[in-house]
Amino acid sequence: MKDTYQTIEKISEGLFKDKGSKFISYAYPITNEDQVKEILTEIKKSHHSARHHCYAWRMGTENITFRANDDGEPSSTAGKPILGQLLSYDLTNILIVVVRYFGGTLLGVSGLINAYKSAAADAINNNNIIEKKIEAVFEIQFSYNELNSVMQILKNENINQLTTDFKESCMIRFSVRKSDAIRVNRLFEDFYGVKITLIN
Repeated sequence: MKDTYQTIEKISEGLFKDKGSKFISYAYPITNEDQVKEILTEIKKSHHSARHHCYAWRMGTENITFRANDDGEPSSTAGKPILGQLLSYDLTNILIVVVRYFGGTLLGVSGLINAYKSAAADAINNNNIIEKKIEAVFEIQFSYNELNSVMQILKNENINQLTTDFKESCMIRFSVRKSDAIRVNRLFEDFYGVKITLIN
């Protein structure tokens, strides 16, 4: 089972020039569409005199969603080549925006495709590609009688606790690597007095 994915570490920039036109690219690590809207608003504000703000994003780890936008460039000459770079580098949870300042000379379809592709690749190459684990999130509920035994399992399995709530009863949310999920689920499922639920 594949339980890792690749994304970028930080925000980065790239640049491509052709016949006076300038293509400035920005790569962002993202996790939701609200971030995309905020970033696009900011870029359009800071590059308000640019002719086009084209972009593509991919999001998710197993069910991947994506979008590509030409922002007024001829169909499939901007968003698609940017998306093509995300696919060829096998990246997700990433947005790339390429801002174009027109230089007065038309580049033609192949020239535009090459420019947007090259600008996107430059932003990726100026970043670090990192591998992250796909994780499952569980919630366990139990009484204080089981607390020591539960904590022992969490410690033995080196499990990453996300949130804890110890009031009348106990609740812990934790994440485990997807490939370990079935085994860890079984550990707690077989444990009398502990209720385990898969959250995500």
